[in-house]
Formats: sequence, C-alpha cells, structure tokens
Amino acid sequence: MALKNFEGAVTVITGGASGIGLATAQALHAKGAHVVLADINQQGLQQAEEQLRLPTSDSEGNISSVPTDVTNEQQVQALMRKATETHGRIDLVVTSAGVGNGGPIDLFTAAQMQMMMNINFMGTYHCVQAALPTMRQQQSGHFALLSSVAGKLGAPLLTGYCASKWAVRGFSIALRAELYGTGIGVTTVYPAWVDTPMIHQEEEAMQLLNVQALLTPDQVAAEILQAVTEDRRDLTLAPNHDITIILQIMKEDPDKAEQLSGEAFHQRMAKIAAQQSG
Repeated sequence: MALKNFEGAVTVITGGASGIGLATAQALHAKGAHVVLADINQQGLQQAEEQLRLPTSDSEGNISSVPTDVTNEQQVQALMRKATETHGRIDLVVTSAGVGNGGPIDLFTAAQMQMMMNINFMGTYHCVQAALPTMRQQQSGHFALLSSVAGKLGAPLLTGYCASKWAVRGFSIALRAELYGTGIGVTTVYPAWVDTPMIHQEEEAMQLLNVQALLTPDQVAAEILQAVTEDRRDLTLAPNHDITIILQIMKEDPDKAEQLSGEAFHQRMAKIAAQQSG
C-alpha cells in the first residue's frame, strides 16, 4: 500500500545533515511530515535541524535529530526506537547515509573496502532490520534505499563503491520479494552523480574518475517522494545520454557494456598520460 500523503507521516532519514538526506527532509517537512534526522556528523545534524526549523516554514510536522553511526547496530536500533516511542509509528525510512571514493584496485586497501561496505551496505541493512518490527506491527511502511547507477554498472576505479551499491541493489530485490503482500514497500534509488559534499571531497580523484555532477539533491528528493507515492520499485535517475545508453547496453549485453567501459577508461588514462608527459 503506497504512502499517498506525507502530511503527518513519520519519516526517518539517515545522512540527514547534508546532500540528498537534507534535501529529502526539507521536501518531506514542507509536506507536513514528521522528520527524524540521523547523521554521524553531530554539528551538521544540529545545523540541519535548525535549518528545517526556520520560521519561514509553515509546516506542522515535528522535527527531531538523533546522532547516529549507521555502522553501529545498537545506535540504529536506538534511532528507530526513538522514532517509534515519540510518534507511535514509522511510515518511511530513507537510507541516504553513504560514502564514495575510488582508486586503482592495487592501491584500494582492505580498510577502505570494509568502510565502504560497512556504511553503504551494512548501514542500509541495519536501518531496515531496526525499522521492520514497527512496520510489521502497523502492517504498512516504506523504505527508500539509496543505491546508485554504480549499482547497475561496473565503473573502473570504483570497485568498492560499485560493490557496496550492487549489494544494496541485491538486498533490495530480495527484500521486496520477502515483504510481498505485507503492506511494506521498497523503492531502490539509482541516481547518477549528485552535487553533494561527497563528490567534492577528493577533487583530484573525482577528476580522474571523470565524475560530473548531473543532478541536484533537490531534484533527487522530489523524485524520491514521487516514487514513494507511486510505490515504484526502481527509481533510476540518469539524465546523461551516455549513461542512459550504457545502462541499456548493460541490460541487454553485459559483456559488451564491460568492454565499452574498459575501452573508454583506458583511452581516457592514455590521454591524461599524454597530457602530463607533454
């Protein structure tokens, strides 16, 4: 059963201090939802809560924040428990907490890989498992789980990021099947690169990866809310023509998609090497 009206809905958003999480919180609050923000960045979380409380907003939705490390099962359990105890229910959970970095697999350490999986995938898992008891009891609820177009493609220099986002994808597919008929919905969100703090953390690395911001957090937030009301399973946001084409090729002929991706990557590396030597 789709969540058609956000007014009075209880929503929990991880990664709520910035980027997609904050934009989604703003969009939900504007529609009268009760918003529970969660983020490991306590200062940013406080600023986000204050921003949502600006007197320019006429929303009647309640706002609260809970500092949360999504890799910590106990902290996520406490987050969902606080939301339930405060509001009596949980209608929507948006898992936008995530990190992204890359580099050659030869230099990408086990610690980096583990961190990526812990935040991007295990953080998603913890949120689902912690919120499910409340949703099962009320026989309704919805999860919007953030993957990425990298969860549908194989991008050179992004092995860890792709692995974690593919994990979210597989988890979502299995979860939807498991929750079939329960009244609990799952929307998996696959955006192309979004203009968030994540892609500005390592400008040089992101340049090497040929990363370009194609979407704003507000655009993604608006699409998420629309997808939730329509109970959509897949929300793929790929405004770039090249990405759209490679996604289609990946669907029809994965081998060819891998070949094209590899060729394009090595051509780009050769071009960069020539520029540096010249």
